[in-house]
Amino acid sequence: MKGDRVEIVVDAGDTTRTYEVVASRAGRRVETAVRRGVVEVSEVTRSGSVVRTARFMATRVLALVEQPVPREDASERPLTSDVNP
Repeated sequence: MKGDRVEIVVDAGDTTRTYEVVASRAGRRVETAVRRGVVEVSEVTRSGSVVRTARFMATRVLALVEQPVPREDASERPLTSDVNP
């Protein structure tokens, strides 16, 4: 969903670096995967096409923070009354 983002904090030797991958358009999402010692964060369209990918060595990744956009549930909406007094 547009606005979803993932922050990746990487050990860069004497300092840390922070990278961010954001779902930039409506209908896109951010997916993460860890395969064969590599952390892969991708922005993906509805159809599953990868728009862009960021890859990091898993041994260097200090933190992987997923920050989804708050979604409104039907159960959390306030009840309204359409009845006129």
